[in-house]
Amino acid sequence: MEENKNQTAEEIQTEDKKTEDKKAKKSTKKADKNAEIIAEKDKEIEGLQDQLLRLAAEYDNFKKRTQKEKEAIYRDATIEAIKELLGVIDNLERAIMSFEDKENPHYKGVEMVYKQTKDIFSKMGVEETKALGEEFNPELHNAVMHIDDEKVADNIIVEEFQKGYTYKDKVIRYSMVKVAN
Repeated sequence: MEENKNQTAEEIQTEDKKTEDKKAKKSTKKADKNAEIIAEKDKEIEGLQDQLLRLAAEYDNFKKRTQKEKEAIYRDATIEAIKELLGVIDNLERAIMSFEDKENPHYKGVEMVYKQTKDIFSKMGVEETKALGEEFNPELHNAVMHIDDEKVADNIIVEEFQKGYTYKDKVIRYSMVKVAN
């Protein structure tokens, strides 16, 4: 009977060992499957992170491009409006020049309107291009005449026929000038 008990105990130990081995194998298989799943999810997370970074960069580029386009549209519309008003400034200057009596109330009224318009242009960033007595610059001036004058240095502007204007360093209208050669 003791042998039966011993056998049974040995059998029980063997069965316990087998059961433990089976559990260990199952656990190892489960761990391997979990590791595979984790690796797949890590790859998926990396792909999604990369996609998110690319999308964020595209959005940032879109915002910058849109902002630049808005600024360009505003600048171009402002320039077009200013171009239309340059004729008004020219006519106000001609009207001021036509008066002989500087005390005339009409003269003073035209001069006030002229100054007010010039102030508005100044606030907007519109500036006159300096010409008379300056060296000729083809990026700012348009030479329509030239004279040979020994008293004046070469490439110096001696007369301005029409004022030129710039808006934030962009030429709106070139100065029409006479240049000494």
